[in-house]
Amino acid sequence: MNKFYHIVTYGCQMNVHESEKIAGILSDMGYESCDSPEKADIVVFNTCCIRENAENHAFGNIGMLKKLKAARKDMIIAVGGCLPQQMNKAENLHEKFPYVDIIFGTHNLHRLKELILKKQRQKKAVIEIDDSEGEICEEDKPLRTSYPNAWVNIMYGCNNFCSYCIVPYVRGRERSRDSAKIIEEVRSLVADGYKEITLLGQNVNSYKGDLSFPRLLEEIAKIDGKFRLRFMTSHPKDFSQELIDVMAKYPKICHCLHLPVQSGSDAILKAMNRKYTAGQYLEKVAALKAKIPDCAITTDLIVGFPGETDEDFKATLELARKVNFSSAFTFVYSKREGTVAAKMENQVHEEVSKARIMQLVDLINSQTRALSQTYIGKTIEILCEDYDEKRGLYLGRDEYGRMGYFASDENLVGQFVNIKVEQANGVSLTGSIVG
Repeated sequence: MNKFYHIVTYGCQMNVHESEKIAGILSDMGYESCDSPEKADIVVFNTCCIRENAENHAFGNIGMLKKLKAARKDMIIAVGGCLPQQMNKAENLHEKFPYVDIIFGTHNLHRLKELILKKQRQKKAVIEIDDSEGEICEEDKPLRTSYPNAWVNIMYGCNNFCSYCIVPYVRGRERSRDSAKIIEEVRSLVADGYKEITLLGQNVNSYKGDLSFPRLLEEIAKIDGKFRLRFMTSHPKDFSQELIDVMAKYPKICHCLHLPVQSGSDAILKAMNRKYTAGQYLEKVAALKAKIPDCAITTDLIVGFPGETDEDFKATLELARKVNFSSAFTFVYSKREGTVAAKMENQVHEEVSKARIMQLVDLINSQTRALSQTYIGKTIEILCEDYDEKRGLYLGRDEYGRMGYFASDENLVGQFVNIKVEQANGVSLTGSIVG
């Protein structure tokens, strides 16, 4: 009889790629993917804890499986990722959801097969949280699900300890992969037909293999074949002129950079332990634009950080206006137990944060709409990624990250397509194929 798995993923691109690794493990064990927990013999929740909403969402979905588990006692429910890696969270999960069979952390994902086999041999739950980062596992065989895009981890962990961030506590300290293995992985992906490669790390700029990050990026950009190369996430304090020069030199490297600023206020940036000022951030943006004038810049912005005043918030709005971000991920500060910021005084009232986030979102959306309007009448190259059943259109992104929709009588997923933009709606474009 066929056995099926279902994976529920929360959070960042790192988690998306790690779910591909989980899928690879389960596929190797003889399981097949299915589209719902009701059909699955094993359900894996790959969780995120960067914000309280993500944590609550995971709790809610795990709770919804209680009746299903009662009716199907042989079904295995596993919870992994960042959430159980937090201090005491694994025990809390076990108390709250005693029907969960396996609980594992970020450092022992590669042991999932052994954990499943162990659970199948015993009645009690299997809980394994490794507090040590350990060695990087190079034996992963991800079952990639995002063609024509491919994610490639180049490093794990973070040493920055931003005062609001839980990542160093659940992902551990920085560990970098060997450059030769990274380059060989990318070369293999390109040979297999993947057209967009995204290098991943909590802070890719701090990659510390035998090459610097700019030199690693350069070696990958030299690989034969037509493909796009992206990377994320970049920390402004480590973003260098050397990296800008490499980006400008190689056409395969997209002229699109995700550079999280978080705040435009020097006082708040200092409280966040970001290690740069708003002025220094703007200087790096100016250096980037001087070398690559068309480069699209995206960012992360937090409002309502402890102690944020109206003047601090206005500084964030002003910085956003100066940079004119292509798009931005905007967040209300979320208190995370175990971080320095969680203990800070002058926590901002929820209603104040809500008003500020709405104002910030309005500004970012207006910038995004205005930028999209400049596309009308232009011909752009789209990497076709998928087909939208509801709209009856294919879709993909240009090198700057703008989503484009277009009609086609043939399946063009995985191909580069030139379209002439006819309409712009917020962050998306619509056009027709041109020769």
